[in-house]
Amino acid sequence: MEMEGLKFFGAALGAGLAVIGAGVGIGKIFSSAAEATARQPEAADEIRSTVNLPLFLLEGVAIIALVVCILAVVL
Repeated sequence: MEMEGLKFFGAALGAGLAVIGAGVGIGKIFSSAAEATARQPEAADEIRSTVNLPLFLLEGVAIIALVVCILAVVL
């Protein structure tokens, strides 16, 4: 297999793992938030605001990983 083919394979594998990891992480965050809201409904607003920052950071990491995979193919 040529190096060009390995470059595409590595980028596709990296992008897939980044998306799967981000999806699992977001699912765990919202699962925990839903469970916490079910236990203490009066704290729903505070829980919702607490969940936002890790969610945005996780999405940012996933986007950066996808950009790195795209750059690996282009460069």
